Amino acid sequence: MATAHPAEKSLPKPTNFRVGALVLDVDTNTILATGYTLEFEGNTHAEQCCFMKLAKEHNVAENQLGPLLPKNSVLYTTMEPCNKRLSGNLPCTERILNLKGAIKTVYVGVLEPEKFVGQNEGRKKLEDAGIKVEIVGGLEDRILAVATAGHEQKGEV
Repeated sequence: MATAHPAEKSLPKPTNFRVGALVLDVDTNTILATGYTLEFEGNTHAEQCCFMKLAKEHNVAENQLGPLLPKNSVLYTTMEPCNKRLSGNLPCTERILNLKGAIKTVYVGVLEPEKFVGQNEGRKKLEDAGIKVEIVGGLEDRILAVATAGHEQKGEV
């Protein structure tokens, strides 16, 4: 039996995307943390959950985590990290930037649809800060089907 992708662990809701993320140490091919949307209380995003787990593991505040991560850490996320949060929470793009270069590359399955906050400038902001953003093609339909489960679909009454 196949295991669920982290994004599929997130409860479908009409007010958010179901996203999964993981932080990987490329040198040892070790997954350091996984996360998914709403894994923790407080309208948490997938990337945020990864960083919260790592901060807890290292017993530091999230913004002090950067120097403690392996030098070749990368972030994989099914959807482009957010640059604006309607909830008032710190956007995931800012969380990545607060790691002070600890994450060198972000691999993204799809760009964020413009449904909730309009055009997402997260990719541009990361690239402007020297963080490589790679769009991984081929799974867009599957990712969006999982991400938008619970949303009202066109044609529904």
